[in-house]
Amino acid sequence: MTPRPESSGSRPKGTAGEKIPEQPTAAQQKSAAKKTAVPKQAAAKKAAPAKATAKKAAAGKTTVGKTVAKKAATKKASAERTAVEQPAAGTAATAKKTTVKKTAAKKTAVKKAAAKKATTVKAAAKTTAVKAAASKSPAAKTTAKKAPAKKAAPAKSTAAATTAAEAVAKKAAPAKATAKKAAPAKATAKKAAPAKATAKKAAPANPTVAKAPARTATAGKGPAGKAVARKSAVKKAPARKAPAGQAPALETASAQVVPPEMEVAVSPAVDAADRERLLGGTHHDPHSVLGAHPVPGGIAFRAFRPYALAVTVVAGELRAELHDDGEGFFSGLLPLREVPEYRLVVEYEGTVLETEDAYRFLPTLGDLDLHLIGEGRHEELWTALGAHPMTHEGVTGTRFAVWAPNARGVRVAGTFNFWDGTGHVMRSLGSSGVWELFLPDVGEGELYKFEITRPDGSRTMRADPMARRTEVPPATSSVITSSAYEWGDAEWLARRAEAPAHEAPFSVYEVHLASWRPGLTYRQLAEQLPGYVKNLGFTHVELMPVAEHPFGGSWGYQVTGFYAPTARLGTPDDFRYLVDALHQAGIGVLMDWVPAHFPRDAWALAEFDGRPLYEHEDPLRAAHPDWGTLEFDFGRNEVRNFLVANAVYWCEEFHIDGLRVDAVASMLYLDYSREPGQWTPNEHGGRENLDAVAFLQEMNATVYRRVPGVVTIAEESTAWDGVTRATHHKGPSGFGGLGFGLKWNMGWMHDSLQYMSHEPVHRKYHHGEMTFSMVYAYSENYVLPISHDEVVHGKRSLVSKMPGDWWQQRAGVRAYLGFMWAHPGKQLLFMGQEFAQGAEWSEAHGPDWWLLDPGYGAEPDHRGVRDLVRDLNTVYRATPALWRLDTDPAGFEWIVGDAADDNVLAFLRLDPEGVPVLAVSNFAPVTRQDYRLGVPEDVPAWHEAVNTDAARYGGSDVTHPDPVKPEPQPWHGRPASIRLTLPPLATVWLRPA
Repeated sequence: MTPRPESSGSRPKGTAGEKIPEQPTAAQQKSAAKKTAVPKQAAAKKAAPAKATAKKAAAGKTTVGKTVAKKAATKKASAERTAVEQPAAGTAATAKKTTVKKTAAKKTAVKKAAAKKATTVKAAAKTTAVKAAASKSPAAKTTAKKAPAKKAAPAKSTAAATTAAEAVAKKAAPAKATAKKAAPAKATAKKAAPAKATAKKAAPANPTVAKAPARTATAGKGPAGKAVARKSAVKKAPARKAPAGQAPALETASAQVVPPEMEVAVSPAVDAADRERLLGGTHHDPHSVLGAHPVPGGIAFRAFRPYALAVTVVAGELRAELHDDGEGFFSGLLPLREVPEYRLVVEYEGTVLETEDAYRFLPTLGDLDLHLIGEGRHEELWTALGAHPMTHEGVTGTRFAVWAPNARGVRVAGTFNFWDGTGHVMRSLGSSGVWELFLPDVGEGELYKFEITRPDGSRTMRADPMARRTEVPPATSSVITSSAYEWGDAEWLARRAEAPAHEAPFSVYEVHLASWRPGLTYRQLAEQLPGYVKNLGFTHVELMPVAEHPFGGSWGYQVTGFYAPTARLGTPDDFRYLVDALHQAGIGVLMDWVPAHFPRDAWALAEFDGRPLYEHEDPLRAAHPDWGTLEFDFGRNEVRNFLVANAVYWCEEFHIDGLRVDAVASMLYLDYSREPGQWTPNEHGGRENLDAVAFLQEMNATVYRRVPGVVTIAEESTAWDGVTRATHHKGPSGFGGLGFGLKWNMGWMHDSLQYMSHEPVHRKYHHGEMTFSMVYAYSENYVLPISHDEVVHGKRSLVSKMPGDWWQQRAGVRAYLGFMWAHPGKQLLFMGQEFAQGAEWSEAHGPDWWLLDPGYGAEPDHRGVRDLVRDLNTVYRATPALWRLDTDPAGFEWIVGDAADDNVLAFLRLDPEGVPVLAVSNFAPVTRQDYRLGVPEDVPAWHEAVNTDAARYGGSDVTHPDPVKPEPQPWHGRPASIRLTLPPLATVWLRPA
């Protein structure tokens, strides 16, 4: 009687009704031995060193290959049953002189491979185990063939178990560390032939089947988080590793086809490691565990539904309740051949929900998207990242995607899961750093955030950097949205590219939407703003930042939601409605854009995934010294992509006609507002921020290429060379141009306002402040800005900057505006200054509209200034000489620029055909009679087009109602001259009659 193998534990109980496979007869084993004799001999020749080792190890033992058939025939049924059942239940046995014992050792070894990590000693034992397995394969195969219909839930046939373990190894989704280490041995196992010499050695070394799960014995539901198959203690005989390059004798195992009924069922429960990672929010690939997966014995269904009482799988007429494994995990094994279309019925306390399984879907992002994101070249990034309602694989829901490369795990939480993201774990899409999850039945209007597990294990809830809609501040959640807006501005878009901005009329009304008419929404503003701006004759409005910002006092310049119009005034489609209304009124829309920095709010971009991500990793480079904010890392591909795509987004999705880029100077210089020792030079030893230069060039080139007719404008206060030069044209500094269309002329603004603030009697000493701008006027394409920055924080409003009494102040403003509109460059005027508001602007209450109330005594004074602005714009737009050659020196000629004692300036503006406009400004509070000015001799008469001293504007009405004819008296270097009466503190425009 064959002795029972030694056991490391008590014998497990058999399953009721379990059938034991028949053993192969001696004749069958002998036939199998003959068929493999030749391959055995061939393998034996190639494995001489291994043979010697095997013979020594097998000394004193009976030669299995020759006696197994005889012994198998003489064993009693009880001994055979015991020998087969024990290895199937996971008992450890020392392989001795019988085929049954060797098969049991092989089964135990297979389970140990999945349960333990391979070590160096185990690796040496694998070679012997492979060869031992090879010698047993004929017998096992014969047994399997003789019992094809014996299908038991926990099938314990040795041959079937061996084959099932190989099948599991091929199908297993989660690649275990043990499996990876055993991969070379697995290849050997598949090709192993019954090598004659090494077959005699039956040491149960670690098996070479990779990825075989440790729970292969039970098909039912095992305890949650525990492998059903127990580890077995097996003594390992020392085995010598086969020589490198040794070829396997046969490839019989890999070609073996096992019918489904012969597969060994596995426990469908989530194993302990995956369970812990899912609960902790650190699983990088939950889809490989949850959902439906083919496994030996059928299809395993696994669901993770915290707080659920029960989960049932419904597939057609099939309805199967999953086993509750505890802590929100449910699992079950259904005897199906392939994954069906199914839904989940989830029972909670007091309610039952039928839904799709979020973990049955393929990724919604393709390889091209991920490749472009990694390269920093995804110009439509907003279509890939963020929250997008969509139909995926025929199911409606929302796709969530976020870039967080340093995160250990990401979950999505929102109103749809009661702000508990435990059950909505996102998957990592390779090395891209992108995490993605498609949630069925989640749609527009839901609030959400991302719960990110940082590298140190702590968690943070973050708003979506790509959110296209947000809650109304101070609330900080992102909102799922999609646009259904139908545009009506096709005509505007078709003609806006007819002429570049620097060769077209371009006068801008700057607006802070939230305070222009406090309390109005986007749609209400659309009913008032277009009409007001059109009535004043402005060509464009410039909106101070509309991107979402948490602090209203920042006026929008500390942005947290770069892709979302502020929710204070309405929805994104409401904002589209406003832009559309302005376009239909013939008004272009510019928008302030802030790519230089962002605030440190803990729920936004700062250290988004636990490490510096959007900001520079060097703290000296990251911290903005002036505003307490963080600067973007312009050298990182994904960050640069985030900003470039954002510029394109506003232009394409909201039909914005131009971007005024804020704080460009702070981006260009590494030492901006920093003392020595607080900054590090660039690679050339200079102070230029080369990353920021490259970013601005890319942004401009991309926007102009994708959106014809738009203009980008730089707020840049230094003498950086080539701000508005093309990016491919290098200047004296060696840099290509930054590629902007226009640049704010901060120097002109500062100098001219400084001049106007002086008492007239002192202005002669500062005359150069009004003329110096013409020294560099054509170095860039300029905008002359009187912006919000000049009328806040103690700087006083424009009219309040003027010296003198109330009449002189208003007269000074009118004269200054006339000079500004005639000067080369485009114009920008901040709201409230068009009607000479005396108080500084405040975002809390906006312009003082009551000054225009007819019941107010000084209303005519304010209305007169506004009427002047209207007339300046009207004449300006109708006179090409004032805008056609703004960037060409041929469009300007001085008449007199050195009359400092008189406080008088006079110049000609010319159009391409040479048609002139004469502009004369008198900044003294006295009338100058018969003031002679040289003029071109080919103009027979001059007609007054604008006089800022006209009575309807509130002036003293010193005008020239009749045409002024030139005299043949040379003056100011010209062959003819005219005599004018210059009104006090006034500017006069004359054009050919």
